[in-house]
Amino acid sequence: MAQYQTEEPTVAQMEELKVLVADELTKYASSMLLDPEYGLPATKALDANAGLLLAYEKTGYDTTSTKRLPDCLDVWSAKRIKEQGADAVKFLLYYDVDSSDELNQQKQAYIERIGSECVAEDIPFFLEILAYDEKIADAGSAEYAKVKPHKVISAMKVFSDPRFNIDVLKVEVPVNVKYVEGFGDGEIVHTREEAAAFFKAQDEATNLPYIYLSAGVSAKLFQETLVFAHESGANFNGVLCGRATWAGSVEAYIKDGEAAAREWLRTTGFENIDELNKVLQQTATSWTERVEA
Repeated sequence: MAQYQTEEPTVAQMEELKVLVADELTKYASSMLLDPEYGLPATKALDANAGLLLAYEKTGYDTTSTKRLPDCLDVWSAKRIKEQGADAVKFLLYYDVDSSDELNQQKQAYIERIGSECVAEDIPFFLEILAYDEKIADAGSAEYAKVKPHKVISAMKVFSDPRFNIDVLKVEVPVNVKYVEGFGDGEIVHTREEAAAFFKAQDEATNLPYIYLSAGVSAKLFQETLVFAHESGANFNGVLCGRATWAGSVEAYIKDGEAAAREWLRTTGFENIDELNKVLQQTATSWTERVEA
């Protein structure tokens, strides 16, 4: 929002935009992820058939440090999230598999606590893993693209352990497709064959259902990536994406107000999610296949 106006976004603006997205798009989605800080009004606008996931982490916690220690919202718990009508708890964890054992044990213990909370409240636990490298500041660089498959896949292996009581993993695709042959126009880090092997290895890294996050790429590139993942043997179980679907509504909302945002969501936003749903029908597999296997 801030890039489209001179002043800081207000709480009312953030809440209203989330309400608009929920009201216009959840009729085409199985669920919506919201945050308790600014998303609670939007929970009342969800389609009757849409599920609700609420985030448990503080937004953008500790990204100024290479440690990126996890932190929950101060006045929330799995119990309170369930009391708000949520169908699942979502928690975001930054994880560098090559960090010190002391640091990673601290992060693992934190996730164990959340998992135990969710078991006690009988509510599903979605863990979102964002892999990173303590020594590489630019996650969009070719340098990081070279190590990303190792970082993403190894983290999935760690948190597939039953001790964490995780029900679904929300993960990145194992490569930066911008650096994959045939996808980007610049430097090539991976051939298509190498990238395909990483998708297959990722699928074999867990017995849990896993869904892909969009990481803010364009709707078109995300859809192309899902097709490539499927062709590579990745039996992923869906996606949980935001910006790739509704990002354009922000500019319309700030510049021209609610009516313009609704119009964008009903046209371009609908097209984005409708096209994505069609791709998923051809590429994703049911989560029950992993649970029942």
